[in-house]
Amino acid sequence: MPNTYSQISIHAVFAVKSRENFITRDWRNELHRYISGIITENGAKSLSVGGWKDHVHIFFGMPVTTCIADFMSIIKASSSKWINEKGF
Repeated sequence: MPNTYSQISIHAVFAVKSRENFITRDWRNELHRYISGIITENGAKSLSVGGWKDHVHIFFGMPVTTCIADFMSIIKASSSKWINEKGF
């Protein structure tokens, strides 16, 4: 029997609370790199991470055995904690 291969690519966008212009140029790229690391550490493949002052776009390949809601929860909680610890 031939092997079966599956691939799921997700484009997710999440915004800053109240859509405030909170993500400044000074640390935006550092945040995007951090989010990319979170994605990789949790078994997915980061394809692109970007965004602007009030939102973040992530495009990633996700294992088929992973729940999207749980994965997004990890990304959002980890990045929020990182921002708060850094004092941005």
